[in-house]
Amino acid sequence: MKKRLIFLVIAGLIIIGCPLYFCADIYFFANHPADLSNPQTVIFQISPGQNFSKITDDLFTKKIISSPAKFRLIARIKKSDRKIIAGEYEISRAMTPLAILKQLTDGSVRLHRLSVPEGFNIRQIAENVEAAGFCNKNSFISAATDKEFARQIKISATTFEGFLFPDTYYFSKDVSPQQIIAAMVARFHEVLLPEWKVRAQEMGFSVNEIITLASIIEKETGVATERPIISSVFHNRLKQKMRLATDPTVIYGIKNFNGNITKKDLNTYTPYNTYMIAGLPPGPIANPGSESIKAALYPAETKYLYFVAKRDKTHYFSSTLAEHNRAVRKYQLRR
Repeated sequence: MKKRLIFLVIAGLIIIGCPLYFCADIYFFANHPADLSNPQTVIFQISPGQNFSKITDDLFTKKIISSPAKFRLIARIKKSDRKIIAGEYEISRAMTPLAILKQLTDGSVRLHRLSVPEGFNIRQIAENVEAAGFCNKNSFISAATDKEFARQIKISATTFEGFLFPDTYYFSKDVSPQQIIAAMVARFHEVLLPEWKVRAQEMGFSVNEIITLASIIEKETGVATERPIISSVFHNRLKQKMRLATDPTVIYGIKNFNGNITKKDLNTYTPYNTYMIAGLPPGPIANPGSESIKAALYPAETKYLYFVAKRDKTHYFSSTLAEHNRAVRKYQLRR
């Protein structure tokens, strides 16, 4: 009888103890990193539609977790096994399985930097996009010149030129060209203050026309402080019905420009040749920053009608053609 009682006690302890041990083991696994002594970050890729078992096996192979079976179990307990989001992740081996699971279900993917300088046009931005490891440049150009896509996100232009705001952005590797463009346009709308839209209307310009003028100012400016003065020259010319006669617009209209503008280029008609057309070109020639947009809206008060580049990236401004010709001889023809 005594032996039987001892047996029952031992059996009871085993019955109670095993589940307790199992639960403790799972709890310990869930809350302790695979290798706390090695906080090395690992790049981990999950493909769309990838099987959860394959994901856990890959985590084990990369020594991010110590047990695929236990990881699968806690994922099922938390009902997270069907909530894993595809993408590229940066995971530390010093993270707990619970923290890893949360990262994979939150979609906290690795972000890559995209820098877009002021004054870049669509093609230059496309080259940066490709160099940063996102989509290829032709895909980006195709999306950025898609009239229907522009209409969908309420850009009243045939391309996104001028509306891709220059800034630093962060995207996941699987981002689409459309998502990059949408983010840049959203930033443009953030920067374009409501009072700037009112100011454009008061001046008799549409937003598109102001961005077009701002893009020219951006391309002509060598020193930031000159933006409002350069803007005043173009505004004065527009008021006097003079042609803008600016080289950057001519260059924009030349297909496969080789970097050397010629007299033939200046005399060849394109919709962007402001030596030959009146007023503004049909659209922006680049993507201006906020200071160039502001300069287009708030030009300096001057009587200048001309400017010529000096040797230090600044310009000499003139009110008369005679003065301008003297400046050209001094700063250009003697080079």
